[in-house]
Amino acid sequence: MSAAKNTKAVMSQTLKHAQIVARRSTERGHANHGWLNTYHTFSFAGYQDHRFQNFGALRVLNEDRVAPNTGFPSHTHRNAEIFSYVLSGELTHRDSMMAKNTSTSSKDQFYRIRRGDVQFTTGGSGISHSEHNEHDTETVHFLQIWALPWKNGLTPRYHDVTIDENRKRQGFAVIISPLKAGKHASPTEEKAAIPAIEGTIPIHADLVMGASIIAKDSIATWNVGGDEVVESKKGRKVYVHLPMTKGGRCKVRLPDGTVLAEGDGAFVTNVDAGDALQIQSVGVVEAEVVVLDSN
Repeated sequence: MSAAKNTKAVMSQTLKHAQIVARRSTERGHANHGWLNTYHTFSFAGYQDHRFQNFGALRVLNEDRVAPNTGFPSHTHRNAEIFSYVLSGELTHRDSMMAKNTSTSSKDQFYRIRRGDVQFTTGGSGISHSEHNEHDTETVHFLQIWALPWKNGLTPRYHDVTIDENRKRQGFAVIISPLKAGKHASPTEEKAAIPAIEGTIPIHADLVMGASIIAKDSIATWNVGGDEVVESKKGRKVYVHLPMTKGGRCKVRLPDGTVLAEGDGAFVTNVDAGDALQIQSVGVVEAEVVVLDSN
């Protein structure tokens, strides 16, 4: 048996109890506004489908491309945990009090994120900011992700983290994990903002996010529940997304044999914290995979 066939056989024996349903790229909502070319996994803006409102705490997964010198003007978010994962280019965040073409050392007011960066916002009781691509020539390509918080009216705040590319090539790098103090955190614990997994961004949801760059013919394993740091251990909902980064040249295979092409995703259910979800890169180049694991 060839190495590729042997790997496929081994994967088929893992996670037999999981239910996996593909979400094809061509089935997503899509809008091209000229300055913004966007794909919606879940109902958003002008795209509404009652079948795709949320998946556990995961509410929005948009794959956006914003043209140079354009972007989202100042707008307000409330009662959502919002994060941007940059795939290429740069995205500039400004607090509502910061004028265009100005900057400051405060990341809460001004932060330019590039590949490897994740910028996170707790909308809570209400926060306003703008997001622009201020580069003169390069389009920015990023994932805009929203999660439903475990309570409303939280104190708004920002977080950011930079994930080294090598970490993602060694397996899944965990980027976001639940606030360690949980939904009943005291004001002091909220201010301390300690995540369940050290070095990650704390989120007000029972959700873990990870990303991996998987070499061709290699396998990366996502530990469901983020090594069991989550509150809900049974019946996790894991969404696997393969961004459109390589011009259609990357693909991945899931344990049941489902193959995802660029832009595709998959709903993985009937899994518990501690289960090992193996993802194999089967395209002609390495594949960057994002996993969102919630209750």
